[in-house]
Amino acid sequence: MKFGREYEVQMIQEWKEAYMDYRSLKSIVKQLLRYQLQKQQHPYHPPPPTGETAPLHAASTGGTGASGLSRRVSLYRAFSGLTNRAKGGSPKKSHKHNNPLSSKRHHHYHLFDDDEEQVILINEDDTGSYNTTFLCSAEEGGEMEVQFFRRLDGEFNKVLRFYKQKVESVMEEADELSRQLNVLIALRVKVENPNVDFPDISSISSAPSSPHTTNRTPAISPMEVIKEMEQSEDKKVFKPAPVEMLDHIKLKIEPETPLSMLKCMILGLSNEQTFSKPELKRAEELMDRAFVEFYQKLRFLKSYCFLNQLAFSKILKKYDKTTSRNASKPYLHTVDHSYLGSSDEVSRLMSRVEATFIKHFANGNHREGMKCLRTKAKREKHRITYFLGFLSGCAVALAIAISVLVHIRGITKSEGRHQYMENIFPLYSMFGFVAVHLCMYAGDIYFWSRYRVNYPFIFGFEQGNDLGYREVLLLASGLAVLTFGGAISNLDMEMDPRTKSFSVITELVPLALLIFFMITLFCPLNIIYRSSRYFFIGCAFRCLLSPLYKVILPDFFLADQLTTQVQTFRSLLFYVCYYGWGGDFKKRTHTCYESDIYKELYLVVAIIPYWFRFAQCIRRLVEEKDKANGLNALKYLSTILAVAARTIFETKRGTYWLTVAVTTSTIATLFNTYWDIFRDWGLMNRNSKNPWLRDKLLIPYKSVYFIAMVVNVVLRLAWMQTVLGIREAPFLHRRALVAVVTILEIVRRGIWNFFRLENEHLNNVGKYRAFKSVPLPFQEVGGSKSM
Repeated sequence: MKFGREYEVQMIQEWKEAYMDYRSLKSIVKQLLRYQLQKQQHPYHPPPPTGETAPLHAASTGGTGASGLSRRVSLYRAFSGLTNRAKGGSPKKSHKHNNPLSSKRHHHYHLFDDDEEQVILINEDDTGSYNTTFLCSAEEGGEMEVQFFRRLDGEFNKVLRFYKQKVESVMEEADELSRQLNVLIALRVKVENPNVDFPDISSISSAPSSPHTTNRTPAISPMEVIKEMEQSEDKKVFKPAPVEMLDHIKLKIEPETPLSMLKCMILGLSNEQTFSKPELKRAEELMDRAFVEFYQKLRFLKSYCFLNQLAFSKILKKYDKTTSRNASKPYLHTVDHSYLGSSDEVSRLMSRVEATFIKHFANGNHREGMKCLRTKAKREKHRITYFLGFLSGCAVALAIAISVLVHIRGITKSEGRHQYMENIFPLYSMFGFVAVHLCMYAGDIYFWSRYRVNYPFIFGFEQGNDLGYREVLLLASGLAVLTFGGAISNLDMEMDPRTKSFSVITELVPLALLIFFMITLFCPLNIIYRSSRYFFIGCAFRCLLSPLYKVILPDFFLADQLTTQVQTFRSLLFYVCYYGWGGDFKKRTHTCYESDIYKELYLVVAIIPYWFRFAQCIRRLVEEKDKANGLNALKYLSTILAVAARTIFETKRGTYWLTVAVTTSTIATLFNTYWDIFRDWGLMNRNSKNPWLRDKLLIPYKSVYFIAMVVNVVLRLAWMQTVLGIREAPFLHRRALVAVVTILEIVRRGIWNFFRLENEHLNNVGKYRAFKSVPLPFQEVGGSKSM
């Protein structure tokens, strides 16, 4: 793989704009190469006009394993902090002091040997920006080389500014984590009340006066690993974490259960601070997550630094090879001695975080601690590809077998065709809807991966446990095999003449398939992607209790998917009726459609998914005070009215309900179409760089976006099939027609998914948002922020 491609693959996509633009610099080098070749072919070509060359200035571009009891005592010692900012100053100051190439005034670097031709001069101004003067600009083609170094300086200064900003940010966050951890240690002392005889330390130092300060031992550097002093025979004196600081601290732990949320919302009661073991456990969980996320930030910063240094080395060596000059040596020397190359705050902080996490959150177990901090990347497994091919082939073979059996037996013209479509087809079509939705989701994952959409980060999947498109297709093909196999067993159109009924075993196959599906979904064993199944169940549970949980993207994204699966919910209701109170499955007859209870539930189950989204929008409106959430709630309210009107029209008919259904459906369609294109996809911006689209696009072909908008509008009009009275096509039964309309809606939702997440990803890129914010557990009394 070429470096340019590997460089883009290794990028942190949310920081893509902050990386060195290797592609543009490489294009300039290619122009230089073409000019060199052209000059060799035409040696007498007149030189380009040159003039006085001013010094160049860079363009400003935006640019818990088990552990021995002897370790436990150290968990109550006051924490010395993750950084040494209080003693050593800020990273910028320390860098300026130690970097011999830094100066308050303009400083020129002459880094050539005596026998080498001097090509460039590099100086650093008062703002810390680097500027390069190309000394051979009067030569032929010098203007292109001037352009190259001007662009190179701009990219270098952009990378340098971004890196400094991020390092300052993580150092501040490290200070906050240090204070939070010191409070956590004090909470441990208070809650667990360890039976340890702490020595008299009054002669050593006094207790800190506030939770913001921590006592430091002069003999030990704060950036060094905490020593396990109590394991040695010669026990050293240490100071325990002061419990008095808890008097000024408030636990900032959000209610997790619906009951506690209702208690806070309805009764207006706040959680009393009891310093109990459950509170300690919850605080430790939050701090654990905060440390893991913080360590991930440090790893990303280290990767960012290394990758940019490598990119500068590659492009300069390519420039040297093209122009036969030796400019890479002084420039790379400058890069190595700049803040980007010489700063070691991130590496030292990573070591400190590792030691702290292993000690305080893994009970000193190094392997378990590093396993939590450095999650292994997901590896492709050959058996997934094998089973995917095998099950897909089985599904295709079974589909062909069903077609052949239908043709040989003349099922389409038999008397039992209508009875089969009214009783058996709705039972199997439910699994078909789920399988098609899984296939569309697999397609979304494939294209998200292809166009570098960071969907695991957006959804909050655990690293290494997210499903790829092959795994999702494997689930879809497995479900298709079971569905087609069950359908073949129910292709008999005539009852047994002796018993005047169908076979009980074959008629119970759909029910057995549903039970197997539900058992697999809730199976506690670590099989069939348990972590993904539990993630789905958790999101579904929060959707079910939407107003009582804080709304996050996976929850409302799943609720949007459920609005597409209305017919699946209705098929599930038909299962209950057919095998319950309203059907005789032995004779394939039922009275569900004549039951008033069924009619009412038929309407309710269609509204429930839209109610989830409506409740989520109201919750976000209350919390975020954003009027857009209120408009979104109105959109789902209009859809609820439209679905209710169309459902009532199906049963009652009449001009009045036809008018109501058409009116409400038209309003809901216009509202939903506008929201899809303008808000969810962020398109139709006529003043953007890409007219009528948006400034940034991941797909290089603009026509794809216009086609997607047209297809979205057309497929949203599928509801017209109901109000126009199209109940049966010439070659399709009405139940099959309903299934086709549902599949078209699933296809539309799959298209919507891709562009919705593309827009979300580009918003993250625009804000350099590459990490999830983890709420910290402690807050000062009277303060609105963390300590």
